[in-house]
Amino acid sequence: MSESVSVRLSGGHLDVVAATLELVRAELESPERLALLLNARVDLGWPPGEYDRDAQLFFRDRLDEGGAEVVGWYCWYALRHDGPHEPPVLVGAGGYLGPPDKDGVVEIGLSIMPSWRNCGYATELARLLVENAFADSRVRKVIAHTAPANVPACRLLEKCGFAAATTDEAGNVLYEIPRDPQA
Repeated sequence: MSESVSVRLSGGHLDVVAATLELVRAELESPERLALLLNARVDLGWPPGEYDRDAQLFFRDRLDEGGAEVVGWYCWYALRHDGPHEPPVLVGAGGYLGPPDKDGVVEIGLSIMPSWRNCGYATELARLLVENAFADSRVRKVIAHTAPANVPACRLLEKCGFAAATTDEAGNVLYEIPRDPQA
């Protein structure tokens, strides 16, 4: 990533690690291989939600094409701290669909394992991703899409400062958060 954008983020309860080509390849091989490389515990049922094999393949291909310079503009792994003597737990994945486009727009998405939902991890992950995106001066706006029936996702985006902007051709609501003009 360019400028001051990181490859490791920390929040109150999460460490978030940018996927590398090696990590995504390991994940495609098996969740256990990913756990070994992250030095983390991965619960049964990984991967969560919409972060499925197709998403993993997409991220692998983008990282393979873009090399080290695009690390941080795709998938991120959310690791919950369990204490100093316990390995962290992989609770979810999130990230961007790529670097900012010509208009400075990046899109985020995320999925949390069912057993870790309603614990605040989605909110923390979304806020870290938005903050990280705006650390790059090229980013003018962060967007996200969700189905209007996905009330928890709509609430999450609104809690994180996104506003509903429009509905796309598939019927999903486009949420956006612009860069603070004072920043």
